[in-house]
Amino acid sequence: MIKQISTDKAPAAIGPYSQALDLGNMVFVSGQIPVDPQTGTMPESVEAQAVQALTNLKNVLAAAGLGMESVVKTVVFLQDLADFAVVNGIYESFFKAPFPARSCVAVAAIPKGAKLEIECIAVKA
Repeated sequence: MIKQISTDKAPAAIGPYSQALDLGNMVFVSGQIPVDPQTGTMPESVEAQAVQALTNLKNVLAAAGLGMESVVKTVVFLQDLADFAVVNGIYESFFKAPFPARSCVAVAAIPKGAKLEIECIAVKA
């Protein structure tokens, strides 16, 4: 059975998709952009955007009853690969070893003009 996960502690979906889907033993979290769910605003710096996007991801996982330690795979979308080192440092502060498998790709544009977006797959122990 597939269960939809949603929380007001992360931005609402801006299209026909769910914040996350719980498949019983796995949770698939849609890409989180750095929008503050309380104000609807987005910070300007890539550092602050990385913190906000990862916080949103963490909050969606919490709504599914999981933490960041449950994440096994992430995909990071960057508008500019020159931001990789900065984002990588912030990313590392949200996870502990063993770190999730990860892909990081540069993209032409991200919704709402964000500098990054992060999605993940988590498993239930």
